[in-house]
Amino acid sequence: MALNKEVFKTRALTALVFVAVMLVGFLWNGYSFFILIVGISIGCVYEIIKITKIIQPNNWIIYLPQAIFYALLLLFYIDLGFEGNLFNGQLFEKGFFGTYNIVIPFGVILSIWINDTMAYLVGSFIGKTPFSKISPKKTWEGTIGGALLCVLIVSTIVFYVNPFNKIALHHWVMIALLCAVFGTLGDLLESKIKRTAGIKDSGTFMPGHGGFLDRFDSLLIAAPVVWFYMKLFVNN
Repeated sequence: MALNKEVFKTRALTALVFVAVMLVGFLWNGYSFFILIVGISIGCVYEIIKITKIIQPNNWIIYLPQAIFYALLLLFYIDLGFEGNLFNGQLFEKGFFGTYNIVIPFGVILSIWINDTMAYLVGSFIGKTPFSKISPKKTWEGTIGGALLCVLIVSTIVFYVNPFNKIALHHWVMIALLCAVFGTLGDLLESKIKRTAGIKDSGTFMPGHGGFLDRFDSLLIAAPVVWFYMKLFVNN
């Protein structure tokens, strides 16, 4: 199939803007991270309400629980960035600058992106066995290969990059594995919701890439799982 140059330009430009906004949100300070993730949460809530209305147009009572559920999921991710001070009520007392730590939230989203990229590449080259009817393009080879390469790449980064070494290597292995497994589940969940609604993308916020849910479906499920792992085995 011939490359559509206009589509490619649109996707490339959107991706550059997306990466730039994400990096500013993560690297500037605690305020920018908080605003970034709250903005993403609002976008996800808006899209899930819109999709739910397509699936159940006359059953408005389910919109609010769905919206609250999706909003709460990203609160776990915010809490990872503020070392537990969001949920214990001390975030505003201690201040955004005093508690913000980029390492875990950045490591989580980096793990998810690495897994997605590696799963796509491995699946494209050697993928033969369908992983799920929900997402026909996914293969077992791509899914397993993506997870293994995610763990390998994240472990290598942690071994050589000092800021990530604040947490032991074996914890990063588990974080990367959890992001790969539950990130994939999050992607499948969103695919199921979209198939039920009969739509291709969750929204049009990112031209050529879809909506908020299309970009952050993996994070919605992986973030709470990593949060519980951190609470049980790292920060206890």
